[in-house]
Amino acid sequence: MDRAFPLGEAGARHVREMVADIKQLGQGKKYDCVLGVSGGRDSSFTLWYCVVKLGLRPLAVHFNDGFGNPVAGENMTKACRKLGVEMRTITSDWRESKDLKIAFLKASVPDMEEGTDVGIATALYGVAAKEGIQRIVIGQSFRTEGIAPLSWNYLDGKYLKAVHKQFGTVPLRPWKPADPGFHLDIKEMFYYAFIRRIKTVTLLYHVDYVRADVDQLLERELDWVNPGAHYFDDLYQSVIYYLNRTKFNIDRRLFNYSALVRSGQMPRAVALERVTHVNKIEDQKVIDLCIKRLGLTREEFDQIVATPPTTFRSYPNNYELIRLLKWPIKLLSQFRLIPESAYDKYFNCGT
Repeated sequence: MDRAFPLGEAGARHVREMVADIKQLGQGKKYDCVLGVSGGRDSSFTLWYCVVKLGLRPLAVHFNDGFGNPVAGENMTKACRKLGVEMRTITSDWRESKDLKIAFLKASVPDMEEGTDVGIATALYGVAAKEGIQRIVIGQSFRTEGIAPLSWNYLDGKYLKAVHKQFGTVPLRPWKPADPGFHLDIKEMFYYAFIRRIKTVTLLYHVDYVRADVDQLLERELDWVNPGAHYFDDLYQSVIYYLNRTKFNIDRRLFNYSALVRSGQMPRAVALERVTHVNKIEDQKVIDLCIKRLGLTREEFDQIVATPPTTFRSYPNNYELIRLLKWPIKLLSQFRLIPESAYDKYFNCGT
């Protein structure tokens, strides 16, 4: 991926081409792109970079499923106000959101934030479809994030529906193009990519983004406050990291730190030392708050998560179909009709 998405002059040339494409498609419209925001470091920097450095006119979109960190919420509000950007919050149906979280706990899989991951994607596509916008900017970089193995984090609309069918109790709202809810299967992706011609732009793939250098810039420019840990713009990450470690023997920092080591942003010795300690995102008070917000007692929660661990392979999903579509997916990734990392996620990063 480092060779496929170079930095330096080649990266700058690619950014100029993307910006020209976005501005041309956005002529005569109030916004020229949709940009997902969470209040964390990456999305805040991407918003600032798009407005200040590239002169784009984004519509900032935030997906709210009831577990947002108030610090991150303040970050989004301040950033959009200072940059003169409109922010649109897509609030999920709380009954659906809560029911999906409990369903994935009962499914006993490590990718227990599936509902939120799908909800974020559908919020971006839904707003883009509603506003007639053809470009979605994503603030994610493989050089700082890495890509999780499939069994740790598998994204698939069919998989979500299968788990919901087995363990859910609240019916999901029907899909509508501008109000997709939690529906993002192959037919919905076909609609957004080929009928509405919406493409994703992973801007930071082509920008020399050094995470350690960004905090001071964001504090100075946007009055940004660190939410406390990477991914802690979402309080439910406390539950995820805790259960991944204690139930599945998974430390999600491994693929993050590996990316930082590969890109020269963290010494390997430092990464190895840090993973000997429990991640500070595992805040017991926050975990208790999340359990209460789900409407569960601690005893009910412990009983649900005591079931034997499994993975997405235990439920109906599209993985075998995706494997058959390997080369079309590669082409779709290259043409950004689906996120550029999709091919590597499903075929090059282990299972």
